[in-house]
Amino acid sequence: MSNNKTCTRVAVAGAGFSGAVIAHKLAQAGFCVDVFEKRDHIGGNCYTYRDSETNVMVHKYGPHIFHTQREDVWKFVNELALFRPYINRVKAVSQNRVYSLPVNLHTINQIYASCLNPAQAKALIESEADHTISDPQTFEEQALRFVGPRLYKAFLYGYTKKQWGCEPSELPASILKRLPLRFNYDDNYFSHPFQGMPEEGYTPIFEALLKHPAITLHLGESLPQDHLQSYEQTFYSGALDEYFNYECGDLGYRSLRFDMTRGEGDYQGCAVMNYCDFETPYTRISEHKHFAPWETHKKTVLFTEYSFAAERSDTPFYPIRLAADKIKLAQYVQLAGQTAKVTFLGRLGTYRYLDMDQTIHEAFLVADKFIDCRRRGETMPAFVVSPLGGS
Repeated sequence: MSNNKTCTRVAVAGAGFSGAVIAHKLAQAGFCVDVFEKRDHIGGNCYTYRDSETNVMVHKYGPHIFHTQREDVWKFVNELALFRPYINRVKAVSQNRVYSLPVNLHTINQIYASCLNPAQAKALIESEADHTISDPQTFEEQALRFVGPRLYKAFLYGYTKKQWGCEPSELPASILKRLPLRFNYDDNYFSHPFQGMPEEGYTPIFEALLKHPAITLHLGESLPQDHLQSYEQTFYSGALDEYFNYECGDLGYRSLRFDMTRGEGDYQGCAVMNYCDFETPYTRISEHKHFAPWETHKKTVLFTEYSFAAERSDTPFYPIRLAADKIKLAQYVQLAGQTAKVTFLGRLGTYRYLDMDQTIHEAFLVADKFIDCRRRGETMPAFVVSPLGGS
């Protein structure tokens, strides 16, 4: 534990972006912070390292491309590391042919074997769309209303079924709202103004965040059982259901398995190749040296990605948030509201899908709220951002 007896002591569970940012902010504000991380490394799912055989920078838990429209978040991360420009251009295999993603004018002309201009392509997709669906409720309805059956079957149906482990007709329509459709040749997967990749990977960012004399890092350790008595406040970025010992049942998550392969030269010519056909058991292959195009490597490292239903012992990646999950979530939110001196945050703590920039922004909000509550003598809430909103 922190040896300084003169400052207010707080605990943080998790050393991913949520935990590391709030620890950093509160240490700067004069608090003594103990950070507990169950894994043997910092960085959470953003952890990166140099592969010893190839010297390629590896994203251990899948690729993370930083993108945001928040200038304050972009400035914050650039003060911690040098970010290089990086555009995520994804390719996709469907029925043994390679296409450009996200769906753009090139993709449309590829799939329809045509040479359409933007207006013609827009008219074609509009004619393909199912206009009998006025209020899409499911992923499948949204897709059919949005892009029609041909693009849906080519790029969305099989991939989605593999990724989520259920029929797209069982998933909420809101999941598809994050997928862009463009009637130009822009193949930048993201539309945010700030995009890039840290030159030396993400791990140095977390080292910088946690390098403060008021922060004590406990790797390989879970949050102590007596944390409610030992600390003025606990900030918990682990799984919400796990904190309450699954009292209301398990929240549904998808997990990922990454099969590593090393080789010579260039395997696929791009960083990410999606495999859209359901018959192909994996969802995508990432070739990690392409995430650092400023580097040169004779060898290569590939990760073939498989999605599966997470058990308690697995790393949770994507909250499923089906109807049954939302019922349990509401029960956990009620329990959290009855638990004093604990604030839940982050992707796992609020059971919401969050990009890195959203995670950082919400950690800012939580830190500011706690500092303000201390100043006013008010009780810190269990959630600063409600888990019950969103998809």
